[in-house]
Amino acid sequence: MSQNQLKEEIEFPGLPLAVYREIAAHLQQVDGVETGLYPAAYQQFDYKHSQIGGLWIQYNQRANSVSRQRVAQILAYYQNRYGAFRKINSAIEQ
Repeated sequence: MSQNQLKEEIEFPGLPLAVYREIAAHLQQVDGVETGLYPAAYQQFDYKHSQIGGLWIQYNQRANSVSRQRVAQILAYYQNRYGAFRKINSAIEQ
């Protein structure tokens, strides 16, 4: 990882794995953006809960204001479709 990359973690409560993967694939098409999923914190499987704890979004040097605006538009689309998401963490990594 290079210097000063912004990394955000977001969660869509109750969202299924397939939709998380769709969001990640959609976001990775934006220049300067990398994404990934992380598992849910609880250990026991419950059909009513997602297997995914959330999604991380990392902006590299190529990410500019247009890239960030596009990410915001994509997240707004999914929020309108599946309900509110929440930012779990936002940090600048070196």
